[in-house]
Amino acid sequence: MPGDLDHDLDPEKWHDNRNSCRFPLLRKPIIASMTALTIPSSTASGLVNRLANMFALPSFDAPEKLRPTAYLDGLRGFAAFLVYWHHHELWSHGLVRDAIFEQGYGFDGQHYFSALPFVRNFFGGGHYAVATFFVISGYVLSVKPMRLIHAGEQEKLADNLASALFRRWLRLFMPLIATTFLFMTSWHAFGIWVDSAKPQSNYHDEFWWWYAEVKNFSFIYHLGGEPWLSYNFHLWSIPVEFRGSMVIYTSLLAFSRCTRKARLWCQVALIFYFVYIVDGTHYALFSAGMLLNDLDLLAIKDDLPSFLTQLEPFSKHLFYSLFVVSFYLGGVPVHTKDINDLAKTPGWYYLSFLKPQAVYDYKWFYLFWAGVFLVVSVPRIPWLKRFFETRFCQYLGRISFALYLVHGPILWTIGDRIYTAVGWAREPQITMLANWVNMFPLPMAGPFGLEMAFLLPHVILLPLTLYVAEISTRLFDEPSVTFPNWLYKQVLGSGQQPTRLP
Repeated sequence: MPGDLDHDLDPEKWHDNRNSCRFPLLRKPIIASMTALTIPSSTASGLVNRLANMFALPSFDAPEKLRPTAYLDGLRGFAAFLVYWHHHELWSHGLVRDAIFEQGYGFDGQHYFSALPFVRNFFGGGHYAVATFFVISGYVLSVKPMRLIHAGEQEKLADNLASALFRRWLRLFMPLIATTFLFMTSWHAFGIWVDSAKPQSNYHDEFWWWYAEVKNFSFIYHLGGEPWLSYNFHLWSIPVEFRGSMVIYTSLLAFSRCTRKARLWCQVALIFYFVYIVDGTHYALFSAGMLLNDLDLLAIKDDLPSFLTQLEPFSKHLFYSLFVVSFYLGGVPVHTKDINDLAKTPGWYYLSFLKPQAVYDYKWFYLFWAGVFLVVSVPRIPWLKRFFETRFCQYLGRISFALYLVHGPILWTIGDRIYTAVGWAREPQITMLANWVNMFPLPMAGPFGLEMAFLLPHVILLPLTLYVAEISTRLFDEPSVTFPNWLYKQVLGSGQQPTRLP
């Protein structure tokens, strides 16, 4: 998901903070402002250099200095990688055998290593990852506004929230529009067959169908219809992300004048409402991230509620326990929405009684606690925090939104053909990709989900996906930050004063 810490930084400083501490190659953004759209040099070498920088391989130089919340970047990046891995496992193994990853260990007499508690998160941890995305988003979206609330800076808070609200739709949907447009266009430009896609008979009709679907998908108050975008159904979470952002911004404004105690209780009440009164666990995840940020800021000032400070002597055991509980709950079986099936799964019978009446899809209740406990525990377990601050996790964090956007199209085009070639052909592929079937058969030896025929294709697919995600970050993700910033400055006009809260 997008790197939401852009809300915590001034527009002029955002790129220096984001790029210089990570990758020297990218210190100058591709599109820093509208004026950068014009190539400054009239010579061919200027164009060549710009294109070379745009498509250059990423640098993995050591960061100069990590932000205090750098572990959240790494956690978000690793979560995006889990989504990538989960979708590849499901796609390659086929719909019939997908249930092995989705159901619990021992359900219906099935016993597989990849379905074991804790282990299963590395095979089918995509849902756990999305829950973590939402908690992280709630946390980082509230960082700057919450600091202003703590400082009593009401005028600056109004200005900050106005800017965030103005930019948020563009930030989320510009990359989605660009990547789905290119994916849709590739079907007709190159005659690519994509399993599960239903292309129109000509490009004109396809464009109109894409336009109609995207405009409805990006309108968050749209009622009825499918919650999926057929041009990339992995992106169902983007409208949820936008609605969750609105929950955070309006809550911050609503609670901005409350006392410390009242503000904390209002946030707890909001989370309780989303989990136990209505079916709103997605937004409970965002709200919980906001609450965690509030508590962290209070901890810095040594102003936590007394009952939390009394837990300090037990903190090490407490946070390790929360991490273990999180990792267990993150593997909640998701093959059906029937709570009775969960009760039949070994290790989940008693837990099944905890599901509130309001929650329809039971997995999100357990994923709520899993995501919250994970974000709470990571910064307080030193070795775990260091892992998410490593170069590779930080790199994954920088490209995480683009990785989320492009891994599906690459899987459904190049990945589908490679899997068909090495022995994973299904009925549609046998018919439509006959020339690819068993072109380079590989052995199916190995545990389920770790077969040689599954692992070896990633020698090609993983670097390719990361490279396309890198390019998409430069072309679509970074401009989705800089362009809204530029546009907001233009509509403000010169000499604009911060807005005073009513």
